[in-house]
Amino acid sequence: MVTFEEIKNNENIKNYITEADKSLTALGFTEHSFAHVGRVGAVAEYVLETLGYPKHDIELVLIAAYLHDIGNLVNRVDHSQSGAVMAFRILDELDMPAKDIATVVTAIGNHDEGTGVAVNPVAAALILGDKTDVRRSRVRNPDPLTFDIHDRVNYSVISSDVKINDEKTEIVLFLERDTHYGSVMDYFEIFMGRMLLCRKAADRLGLKFGLVINGTSVM
Repeated sequence: MVTFEEIKNNENIKNYITEADKSLTALGFTEHSFAHVGRVGAVAEYVLETLGYPKHDIELVLIAAYLHDIGNLVNRVDHSQSGAVMAFRILDELDMPAKDIATVVTAIGNHDEGTGVAVNPVAAALILGDKTDVRRSRVRNPDPLTFDIHDRVNYSVISSDVKINDEKTEIVLFLERDTHYGSVMDYFEIFMGRMLLCRKAADRLGLKFGLVINGTSVM
């Protein structure tokens, strides 16, 4: 089996992630580099581990999380599909079993709103990890006076946390926001599609999805 550690320590893959993020920097996007893929992997791992999925599935979701945004190297448009094709080539050359490649590629190809579908538990966990990564440190623009709406919404988030309740019936994204930088309506203007995809991903795992902002349940 190809392990997550092998993928994480692969210099070629590190270069793909770095260069893909440079492309997004040039386009004015928030951070999509190692901090992002690390957080996505941590949340996805937490979800599957908490719900009792096998260690093998957890290993696959960590790999999918690490590779999920390399398609931005090609173009931001349809990056989930191009990233899936790139991941297939990488994993095939590393002799990963076909069944495992299929799971990882399917998850990557379905992680983005608009085209993504939580077709299996690994894909669902990847979606939840990716779409709940909202934080101040993702903003690269140093001047608040020139923030666009994505900068404002991310910068407004002082803290974020994802929790599954003890009964394992609900997963909730808790956000603490400084409303000086953006309103709740700003958040929903750009993230509604993501939150709806999270709801579908949670449903695939037998959970309900909730969103709590500054102590108030809004979804």
